[in-house]
Parts: sequence; C-alpha cells; structure tokens
Amino acid sequence: MKKLFWILLPTLIFAQRKDTQVKINTLTAPLGIANFGIEHALTDNITLQADALISPWKSFSNNHLQIYMGFLEGRYYFNSAMNKFYVGPNIGLGFFDIQKWNYWNTNKYQRGVAFVAGATVGYQFKINEHWGIDAYIGGGHSEGNYKGYRKDIPERYDSAQIFNKSGEWLIYRGGVMLTYKFKRKNK
Repeated sequence: MKKLFWILLPTLIFAQRKDTQVKINTLTAPLGIANFGIEHALTDNITLQADALISPWKSFSNNHLQIYMGFLEGRYYFNSAMNKFYVGPNIGLGFFDIQKWNYWNTNKYQRGVAFVAGATVGYQFKINEHWGIDAYIGGGHSEGNYKGYRKDIPERYDSAQIFNKSGEWLIYRGGVMLTYKFKRKNK
C-alpha cells in the first residue's frame, strides 16, 4: 500500500493544475554540469519544483569536482504561478567527491554527503507562450559528513574516527534557467 501511495502522489499533485514547466540551467551547461528541473503549479500562486545538479567531473582543472544533488522547493509567486518575483524554502541532499575551496592546489580532497535547507529568491519572465527565463539564487545551512583523502596515497589525511562533520551557511544554488511551459488543453 505504501508503494502505491508514493507512485500515485506525484500523479495526484500534477493532475491538480495544468501548468508544468521543464528547465535547464544555461550557466552550468557550458561547463558540462547538468542542472535541470521540473516545476508544477499547485495553486494560482504556489508551485513545487524538483531539480537535480550533476557534475560528473572526477577532475576539473586538476581538482575533484564530482557532485550529485537533488532539491525539492516550494515557491510562492507574488503575481501568479511561474510569473515574476517569487520566494520559497528548499531542502536538498547531495553526494560529493570534491576539493573544498580551501584545499585547492593541495593533494587533499573530500568525499561524503551533504544535507541542505534554506530559501531561494528569483524572478521568472516570459519570452512567449511556452518559453521563459528563471533567474534565481538560493542558500542556507549545509550539514556535511565526509572523509578526507590524499590523492597521492590511498589513505585518509584527517583524524576523525568515522566522518568529519561540517556545518556552514552558504549560497548553494543559483543560475539562469531556460524554461519550457507545457499547457494542458482545457476540456
């Protein structure tokens, strides 16, 4: 019964309204980092967005940069759904194999998981009936659990028994999404 609930829940949510849009981040795509999402209107002013960020780079400019993240975000539009200024809370989960900024140009890297929670502000505008732009920035608190490794020898450089823990306030999402809106015809 639980499996049926989780299969039918998205269908019920998306069947409530007729506006859904898919999107891709035009700022990360040229770098080979996929950031794509789907947003669906729940009411005249509230939408739900799910998006993912995938950076498959085992090495980028000689630094580890492998990231797999997923986000769920509620949005409140002050004008109407998927139109103009919005704000909303978000949560996310990510797995990473990266070199944190303060370890660049060293032989140390970090591998672990991050949980994030925060808020996003943004603005959407229409190009035409189907196409549009979604410019946004978001941040909040990140809680990471990771292990630190050395590139030159397969051993940990840190002294933590299991995981290092890291909690930070930071900007963790943003971009300019090219959007395509699907409109279901009314019966």
